[in-house]
Amino acid sequence: MRLRLVPKDTKWDFFKTSTLTMGFSALLMVASLVLFFMQGLNYGIDFKGGTTIRTDSDISVDVGAYRDALSSLDLGDVSITEVFDPAIPDLHVTQIRIEAQEGDEAVTTDTIANIKSALQAYEPSIKFAAVESVGPKVSGELVWTAIEAVVAAILAVLFYIWLRFEWQFSVGAVAALVHDVVLTIGIFSMVQIKFDLAIIAALLTIVGYSLNDTVVVFDRVRENLRKFKKLSLKDVLNLSINETLSRTVMTSVTTLIALVAMFVLGGDVIRGFVFAMIWGVIVGTYSSVFIASAILLRLGVKRDWSKQNPEAGGQYADIDA
Repeated sequence: MRLRLVPKDTKWDFFKTSTLTMGFSALLMVASLVLFFMQGLNYGIDFKGGTTIRTDSDISVDVGAYRDALSSLDLGDVSITEVFDPAIPDLHVTQIRIEAQEGDEAVTTDTIANIKSALQAYEPSIKFAAVESVGPKVSGELVWTAIEAVVAAILAVLFYIWLRFEWQFSVGAVAALVHDVVLTIGIFSMVQIKFDLAIIAALLTIVGYSLNDTVVVFDRVRENLRKFKKLSLKDVLNLSINETLSRTVMTSVTTLIALVAMFVLGGDVIRGFVFAMIWGVIVGTYSSVFIASAILLRLGVKRDWSKQNPEAGGQYADIDA
């Protein structure tokens, strides 16, 4: 017996409440922007500046013990990660990242000395291999580089979908991506989870995941536009979403199972990244069905794909990739 998360041959009308869902999404986007500008994000060391300390030890690293040893120093945002060095397999390496202290461009030498003393009190054999600082200027450059990466990804999607389908499909897909990114930034602003370069990687992954879902639906829409030329565009869109719904839900659920396991068992190092991915999978699945397709319905689309239309699509519009 095959497992089905969605009933076979569904005939749900996804546009019955499209005005309500679009309005709700627009309200969430506005709320996300308001939160971002009023409360901001809890930027990590990558964006605020700070100091990275690399330590070497002959015994196994206890990250919790290291964190407890440093807790009394009131250092603010501290990230402790065990690193495997393949060049020296018997050596236990730890990377400690400390945010820039208020009023200082980097962690002062006195603070570093206190850190060394606290860790050596716990582990006398510990060695400090390297100390590196990231100043505000470099952090500012990282912020702009991250913004450029997200914008470039969205523009690349716009260009690809335009060539693959028509400009109406492109607008719908990009609107869904912008929706997903804005809501993700909004939830991070609300819950104040640390926002660093790992979250930017999650945002780019969300863009790719949401695009994948959207392209699957749009491919079926294009096939059905050719097959059912007398059906209204709304009926074709409903038919296409229902036909791909089982695949969409199964992909999202199996992905979420893995992500939830990582969120619960993966520890603090990757928790922010996994949280962003979980949220992105949920809103990405939602936007593929309720945002991208709804916008396509409102913009309209060429119905007769057997004829060339120089004003719609591009030279690659009929290629099945």
